[in-house]
Amino acid sequence: MTEANARTGLAANAPGNTLAYMDQASYLWVRASGHVHGIQCTWVYQREIDHDGLARVHDNLAHGLLGRRIERSPLPFGRHRWVACHELPGIDIDPPISTREAVTDWFDERARIPIDPEFGPCWHLGVLPIEGYGTAVTLVASHTVVDGVGTCIALTDAINGVRRDLGLPPPGARPKRQALLEDARVAFRGLPEIGRALRATVTVARQSPPTRSGSRGQPPAPKVNRKDKRPATVPGATVYIDAAQWDARAESLGGTSNALMAGFAAKLAEKYGRLDSHGMVTLSYPINDRTENDVRGNALKGIDFAVDPRPVTSDLRKIRNDFRETINAGLGKFKEQERAFPLTPFIPTFVLKVLPLAAMNADLTVGCSNFGEMDPAVAYVDGTKADYYGMRMVEQNLTANSPEIASGELYVASGRVGEKLFISFRAYHPNWDNTRQALLEKISATLADFELTAFIE
Repeated sequence: MTEANARTGLAANAPGNTLAYMDQASYLWVRASGHVHGIQCTWVYQREIDHDGLARVHDNLAHGLLGRRIERSPLPFGRHRWVACHELPGIDIDPPISTREAVTDWFDERARIPIDPEFGPCWHLGVLPIEGYGTAVTLVASHTVVDGVGTCIALTDAINGVRRDLGLPPPGARPKRQALLEDARVAFRGLPEIGRALRATVTVARQSPPTRSGSRGQPPAPKVNRKDKRPATVPGATVYIDAAQWDARAESLGGTSNALMAGFAAKLAEKYGRLDSHGMVTLSYPINDRTENDVRGNALKGIDFAVDPRPVTSDLRKIRNDFRETINAGLGKFKEQERAFPLTPFIPTFVLKVLPLAAMNADLTVGCSNFGEMDPAVAYVDGTKADYYGMRMVEQNLTANSPEIASGELYVASGRVGEKLFISFRAYHPNWDNTRQALLEKISATLADFELTAFIE
């Protein structure tokens, strides 16, 4: 890729450095739970990488959406703020390994290296030489600081030599007295909004009462033992599929690429027993609404999409026809939920610690992130094209009593880079064999269901 040597300002149209409510909610959850959600990007080269090129990308990443961290308000109910953080975490180069198969274990190890949206590092970069094969590279970034699309933007900028100036102040730029007065004024001016949010919360609660769907013929998830602090490992895997093969299969089933991805996720969910009492799978989609000059960490809206997994291997027409209508209806529902967001700074930590145990993942939803056609630049982390590029969600510090996995978990992320499509998976069931091999068996069976072939990492 070419070096742009450009510096683009985002501050002119940005809403200041105050965190959006969703970003503050993400931060508060990290502090309440101790669990850190992240985005991991992976590259595999069938040769040695250009270390000078990688170093340039590493230096550029310390600007723009990844060149910042969170600074807390001194008020317990204040709005937190973004501050500049151009510190470089360095590039970790690990000792060589002897087999390509060991790369996945190394990716898992890197995913566990701490990241922190407040104290840093917010991201880190690692390199692994593979004897007789090539090189693996991975980036792990805090999901509180940047979402998947934001990560792609940060990568594309860094690879193209673009250093974006977000116009953020340095840490500690506001004396404590000034910060207290400013944040108190912001809170006071927001009181009418708080009143409307309280009314909206009541409305949303009435419209969406919590339920726990039962799975058909599958072992139920056990009751959560809050004292069980044993570390929990959620296995992951990534597959790479020829994009032409994928498109041809979608067309043969009367669907689109998006419909096939929904059908694939639903069929895998069926194998994990993530079905409601009617045999349906609920796919939970984060819809990205990031705009130009958008400095939010998480520019997302969420929708749920119900899929019957039984016909998806033979006919995708219903999914294709229903999907757009579901998105439109779902975004309208999310707008109602957004009205309650101004309450976020007022939620006490002790409430966050116990509330998700009853509310999170109660309906056995399946997380689905579909990045679609991605900028080809993301595959050029050393300035040249990697043979394999993928993205996945990772979680740190999970224990057996973590609410994220109390009812199990299944998360699917996909994207298309050039001629390859990647699909990454995370899967966990409290009662089952939670090994990577068990996950691979279910993935392979699902690929066979759709008559697809793939390289599995």
